[in-house]
Formats: sequence, structure tokens, C-alpha cells
Amino acid sequence: MTTPPPLRAVEPAAPAPEVEWKLRIAAAQRGIWTGTQLRCLLAERAGLTLSAASVSALFTKQPSQVKLSTLAALCAALDCTPGDLLTLREPTASSPSTPRIAPTPATPSPQQQPGPRHRSLPPL
Repeated sequence: MTTPPPLRAVEPAAPAPEVEWKLRIAAAQRGIWTGTQLRCLLAERAGLTLSAASVSALFTKQPSQVKLSTLAALCAALDCTPGDLLTLREPTASSPSTPRIAPTPATPSPQQQPGPRHRSLPPL
């Protein structure tokens, strides 16, 4: 039996593009200015009922993830395409890079470690 080759980490050739969430802009271009208006549209046109907090979060923040069914419902409600709601941009030099794990500092060998420090006490 042969052993498989060891696994090795693969470094990406270039940083991943950044995603820009543009729901608020797309909604404003269609006369939708509030989360309440968007929530009603989602229910009427797409049959999707979301909580007010969920719609508010989608409307005001960049989500870290969006369900495909929610994206489809947003597109149906706003009569748009996914490209109207998000775009990919090349990362800028000032944007944070992918976090990397720092190597663990080497522990000094027992010969290199400083011993306990003792102070001499003055004689009594």
C-alpha cells in the first residue's frame, strides 16, 4: 500500500475580490427608501416574509452571507438582477488582507532561559 503525499497549504495567487453590497442604492433607484417598504414588497412580490430586524440588517449593513433564496426574492421584489445588488471589486492596498496565523515563537532551550533572580538581603 502506498502512502499519499503529505498535504500542503496552497497560497492564493491574488487576494480575493471584495464584495460590495448595494441593496440600499438599488432600492432607492426604485423609490424604496425604508426597510418597511422593502419588507412589504418582499411579501407582496416574492412571497418572502422576513422580520423587521432581518430586513433592516440587509438594508443597512453589508451581510457576511445571503441565502440564494433571499437574493432571488430581493431581485423579484425590486425587479433587478443580482448584479444590481452586489458587485465584486479588486481589493485595494489599504484594505485588510486575509488574516494569517502568526508562527508560534520558539521557546528558548533550558540553557537559554534566565534563571530565577534572587536579591541578597542585607544582614540583620
